[in-house]
Amino acid sequence: MIRSTLCAIVALSAFPAAAQHAHNSSGGPVETGQSAFAAIAEIVQILSDDPDTDWSKVNIQALRDHLVDMELVTTEANVRTQSEGRIVEFNVTGEGDVADAIGRIVLAHSPMLEMASEWTVTAEPSTNGATMRIEVDTDPEFARVLGLGFFGIMTIGAHHQAHHLQMAMGTDPHH
Repeated sequence: MIRSTLCAIVALSAFPAAAQHAHNSSGGPVETGQSAFAAIAEIVQILSDDPDTDWSKVNIQALRDHLVDMELVTTEANVRTQSEGRIVEFNVTGEGDVADAIGRIVLAHSPMLEMASEWTVTAEPSTNGATMRIEVDTDPEFARVLGLGFFGIMTIGAHHQAHHLQMAMGTDPHH
């Protein structure tokens, strides 16, 4: 018993050291930088590793533009939340480029959110952005939507990475 416990302790304590050694011997940094740049780098690597990539259709600029929209919405949008019954309404606004980004992101994400959840999700453009309405069937789901708020809601559905790849490949993932 003592012998197997000692073996386990030695093995577990050696694992972090081995992992750190492997990381340090990689020859240099592994972080690609700012998050949008990292997302682009990841997609470029995926496309480069795929021998079937049709480079004549690749559009990294479209992906970059979308990532800029995501950044503007996340960091500069204003959100006013209202609720009635089991309906939560997010009125998302901004000025100039931010308002334009809100319109693109909210209108594109709403159908994806509806598919990824059991909620009824609608969105419409507004003067300075967009309005998203979410209707749920239960009180716990209502509490979840309110707790997550607009920005938490926007993360639901692991579709972001796939649609980033589709954009870069020159296809429109929103239609």
